[in-house]
Amino acid sequence: MRVLLVEDEPDLREVVAAGLKAAGYAVDGAHDWPEADFLLDLNDYDCVVLDRMLPSGDTLPALDHRRRSGWTTPVLCLTALHTVSDRVAGFRSGADDYLPKPFAMEELVMRVGSLARRAGARLPVHLRHAGLELDAARREVRRDGILLTLTHKEYAVLRHLLVHRETVVTRAALVEHCWDEMADPVSNVVDAVMAGLRRKLGPPPLIRTVRGHGFLLTGDTGDADDTRDTSNAGDAGGQVPR
Repeated sequence: MRVLLVEDEPDLREVVAAGLKAAGYAVDGAHDWPEADFLLDLNDYDCVVLDRMLPSGDTLPALDHRRRSGWTTPVLCLTALHTVSDRVAGFRSGADDYLPKPFAMEELVMRVGSLARRAGARLPVHLRHAGLELDAARREVRRDGILLTLTHKEYAVLRHLLVHRETVVTRAALVEHCWDEMADPVSNVVDAVMAGLRRKLGPPPLIRTVRGHGFLLTGDTGDADDTRDTSNAGDAGGQVPR
């Protein structure tokens, strides 16, 4: 899952980003609302952690404006403004949760995960495919009942493939949803993670490479590579060479 962290204090932004990344999230950072506003238009986030008081002022009016335009991404207000009236104002402006500073990192991570899961069908908790089971609440993956030990990136890639298991998923889409903005889109990071994931999933292969397009989950015992032409899969997969 990808999180946007909006915090103007550099040291705190670094600490919070490190804590979220350690929990398996891809994290983009912004120091003020104009930068955050630009990133929100550019990327699809699963949750936003938003400080209220930034150099440009209180972020609640901007949050309220986005909500009125139909924007639905979950927002956690992380702020030193902690009175009852402060919290009520945050919820009225469209915040989904409110965590005052100082805070415990473990609680922040759990709240972010809860918000992302409650986003609805876009983020299902339980996913199943061909003997494969993923429990997002426990961050557990099993194949034929056997618990697998995956890295954070392997888990994120597998979850994205399961959510979109009816379609070919391009390398560009995986980079966009499973890595933060610092990822190099022309590196072999996707292929490296995919190789480790395939090895841990074991036989028979569950992930096909659709050459020139991306990856597709399969339930058969065929070869892991596929040379089919999937003309309706889009051409974004060619942006990251294998």
